[in-house]
Amino acid sequence: MNNNISQINNFVTDLVNDTPKNDKELSKSNRRFSKYNHCSLFKKDELISAYKNLSDNGLIEKNKQLEKVLRLKQIRSLSGIVVVSVLTKPYDCPGKCIYCPQEKNVPKSYLSDEPAVMRAITCNYDPFKQVSLRLKALKNIGHDTSKINIRIIGGTWSFYPKQYQTWFIKECFRACNKFSEPNKIKPAENTFTFLQQVNESSNHRIVEISTETRQDYINKKELLRLRKLGVTKVELGIQSIYDDVLKFNKRGHGTEIAINAIRQLKNAGFKVSYQIMLNLPGSNIHRDLSMIKEIFRDENYKPDYLKIYPLALVKEAPVYKLYKQGRFRPYSEDELKTLIKEAKTHVPYYCRIERVIRDIPSQYIVEGGSKISNLRQIITKELKEEGRSCRCIRCREIGVNFNISDKLVLFNEKYISSGSEEYFLSIESSDRKYLYSLLRLRLSNNAIFKFLKKTALVREIHTYGDQLAVSSINQSSAQHKGLGKKLLNEAEKIAESQGYEKIAIIAGVGARNYFRKYGYELIDTYMVKKLQ
Repeated sequence: MNNNISQINNFVTDLVNDTPKNDKELSKSNRRFSKYNHCSLFKKDELISAYKNLSDNGLIEKNKQLEKVLRLKQIRSLSGIVVVSVLTKPYDCPGKCIYCPQEKNVPKSYLSDEPAVMRAITCNYDPFKQVSLRLKALKNIGHDTSKINIRIIGGTWSFYPKQYQTWFIKECFRACNKFSEPNKIKPAENTFTFLQQVNESSNHRIVEISTETRQDYINKKELLRLRKLGVTKVELGIQSIYDDVLKFNKRGHGTEIAINAIRQLKNAGFKVSYQIMLNLPGSNIHRDLSMIKEIFRDENYKPDYLKIYPLALVKEAPVYKLYKQGRFRPYSEDELKTLIKEAKTHVPYYCRIERVIRDIPSQYIVEGGSKISNLRQIITKELKEEGRSCRCIRCREIGVNFNISDKLVLFNEKYISSGSEEYFLSIESSDRKYLYSLLRLRLSNNAIFKFLKKTALVREIHTYGDQLAVSSINQSSAQHKGLGKKLLNEAEKIAESQGYEKIAIIAGVGARNYFRKYGYELIDTYMVKKLQ
């Protein structure tokens, strides 16, 4: 049976008048309508399209609850922001790491059948086209795209020509601004500074930009450049904390370089994410688990974010030769699951595990537990069955579990990281099972830039839950309830009590207006407020 437009419109109108609370109720309504009207079941994308058409033309009232239920792939915006991954063009890499795959016409370490790579190839690696295509896709499946995290992936970012870097990020801003108002910006106004200024009040604001780079490219000059480009977060390929393992795998530097890079990044206010590789040649299960424990014990490390990447054995990487020679063995499925489960139980409240496996298509992987594409879900389920849990931010962020009746508590966790005091301020349920909002405050006397002297640093402020458009209110989301303001006030009190004259926030371009409401002004790419 083919459904006609009239039937779809009638069903959507019924849903507006009697809104389902969840997918289960939606499916029940769908089956009932189908039975009584002798039509086939409606797909969600059909319902989303009809809802948008009817609401845009004033034929039905907008219904936020219905929009939430209709949304496809809800997890895409449940962290309070949508992530748009943008791939740089293939370019030379200074590294010779033996675990890194190399495929023709693809940036090193990536493979052509990975989802983000396929999108980039379709767009000929054009950042404007990649961002526009992704925003359109997210919008079409019902997601709000007003707050965007641009995640730049590909080769070593800091090794690309400076002119290319500037053009690449400028095109990301242009895409977001043009997606909001296609006719607003004239070609003559496409300067980098102008596009950033426009984005401050755009309907599609870039509130975070992250890049991947090598720690041996981090220095004061590079950090200043990253700030001017609007970067707020840096992913480092730490891979291992053992010098012998790094040397065997031809990483090109030792742990001392990594430790120094981490300290500089934190003292400049950046959020820092580590990519850690399990199953590297020269390591073993015992050393890998010890490594995970050590990065949270040793104050030289203590990551804000963590990506656990078990080595994926692919023919496109030099390590495959070791495998063929019998000198390397991938961990089995059971070995890898056991290792990661144990590792997750040692992660503290202040860290967010972003991934536990690379998104490499299984057909590339020769052997090993890294072939399991849904490894994270399996591990979470098994930990629960074993009566254990992970305390990381992602496992606790509120998402769809928002409950307005929860008793919220402000927690203050203090620790030493890279030579300075860190305060992890968070608003959570009293049992710390659910995390609503967080702030990272760094009190350092080793400012990497002169204008940050005697200045406390807010490296991150984030409220989780279903993403809401800027200035909108929805009782079913933790966003826009004043939680961020409460944490900011607490951070200011702590900084002032410790004798700091100013407080600076490494805010994304699209978040600047939010902080202006609370007395902050833009100084040298940071949002700054005097305390005394």
